[in-house]
Amino acid sequence: MIFLDTSAILAAANPVDMRGPDAAAAFLQLSEDGVQLLTHNYVIHEAATLIQRRLGLEPALRFLRQVDAFRTHWIDVSDHDEAVALLRERSRRGLSLTDCASFVIMRRYGITEALAFDRDFEVEGFTVYRVSRDDV
Repeated sequence: MIFLDTSAILAAANPVDMRGPDAAAAFLQLSEDGVQLLTHNYVIHEAATLIQRRLGLEPALRFLRQVDAFRTHWIDVSDHDEAVALLRERSRRGLSLTDCASFVIMRRYGITEALAFDRDFEVEGFTVYRVSRDDV
């Protein structure tokens, strides 16, 4: 199982994002390999909001119709409180509550790898999934 971050969703959704081909190749490779993607509802909310703001309502709705393709963990009060505590502990302006929730959930599920273009995952000690487009 690999964690799915907002940054990968945005790259795949935006046809002019320079990381888009890498995101598409990663999604294809993981699908072919039967690897399950896990995310959480904060990522879904963040991705839908950013897609709508940057690309429009229709692409956001298209994304929301596709969320059943991956497993979603629904953040509860305990998860949220733990993410807030981690955000406070890390005390970095560029680190978001959504990222901290991702780290909490990844640790809870024992996931060490994320499909992400966000360096914060590596800073936090996780591996970022990379695929060469030549491999797909």
